[in-house]
Amino acid sequence: MSDFHRVRRLPPYVFEEVNKLKAKARAGGADIVDLGMGNPDLPAPKHVIEKLVETVGKPRTDRYSASKGIAGLRRAQAGYYARRFGVKLDPETQVVATLGSKEGFANMAQAITAPGDVVLVPNPSYPIHAFGFLMAGGSIRSVPSAPTAEFFTALERAIVHSIPKPIAVVVCYPSNPTAMVASLDFYKDLVIFARKHEIFVLSDVAYAEVYFDGEPPPSILQAPGAFDVAVEFSSMSKTFSMAGWRIGFAVGNERLLAALARVKSYLDYGAYTPIQVAAAAALNGPEDCIREMRATYKRRRDVMIESFAAAGWPIDKPSASMFAWTPVPERFRHLGSLEFSKLLIEKADVAVAPGIGFGEHGDDFVRLALVENEQRIRQAARGVRRFFETADATLHNVVKLKQPA
Repeated sequence: MSDFHRVRRLPPYVFEEVNKLKAKARAGGADIVDLGMGNPDLPAPKHVIEKLVETVGKPRTDRYSASKGIAGLRRAQAGYYARRFGVKLDPETQVVATLGSKEGFANMAQAITAPGDVVLVPNPSYPIHAFGFLMAGGSIRSVPSAPTAEFFTALERAIVHSIPKPIAVVVCYPSNPTAMVASLDFYKDLVIFARKHEIFVLSDVAYAEVYFDGEPPPSILQAPGAFDVAVEFSSMSKTFSMAGWRIGFAVGNERLLAALARVKSYLDYGAYTPIQVAAAAALNGPEDCIREMRATYKRRRDVMIESFAAAGWPIDKPSASMFAWTPVPERFRHLGSLEFSKLLIEKADVAVAPGIGFGEHGDDFVRLALVENEQRIRQAARGVRRFFETADATLHNVVKLKQPA
């Protein structure tokens, strides 16, 4: 396999090492609390499942669907953007349904990237943001993940020093993995920058509805002029706990979306029609389920912050997303995030996502997902506390730990 060009461009999948160790521990009888993968454990809304069941088996629903999404689903997404962000979308030209935001992002990269094109990607960031372009033959230049002045300083430097000039910049807020949130003023400045330098902006807002404190996260399309340069990707996975259904969207700039739709027309026929009908019912239906989802993750977040602090591992409180992004404890940091994550499985019966999997600038961190209930989160904290209290005795012949000053 190493002889295949596109496969050669991909590094080893870091998370697979953790997954193998987790599976081995479970096979040996260990009760692993899995805070690693951001895989929602909440059920999809009842009315959405009922619409799916109602639609399955109806005439024509077993036939090929539409690769850009059925008209009703695209209208539903446009309606959602109007209600949530005050943004008007033409469902015919400014909305494309995707097989989850990940597929949409990867195929957008295929659509717009020529060999050697440079794309600016936050580091750390969700892997597809970088590897989608690498698989398409592009090159990646890293910029900071935080939506601060340093982000724009890095963009300016990249415009001046990258050859060829970058074609696009990727942003993701609320961020996976860091949970940072951007303001509308940040997006306004980014749109001004992108228009000035004639580059595209690809925005990922998969976690826009998973927020706990303060104002709801904005959309880049709320910024004046954004439709000239930006496409935004969203997903049903987190908002409606429909991760396995594989429904997402790309909205915004018509030229970019036309390119995405054309590529998709050669690759797929869209999601199963009853799933698309049910997804439209989710977007058009009551929002009680969204508020309940948000409240559940907030409770879990609060329990995680309280119980992990008591275990000796203080975690910064995320204001959004379903993740906590936290430094590896000081005495383990020299091991790196992957080795520390392995130790957590072996010694604490807890799985987390090593920060190195999101980019080299994430190696001092791990990501903890709020995908277990409060009782299990407290169980994870007890396992961490037990590991920390016994680490000096149990690891002295395995790894050298940094002693407190």
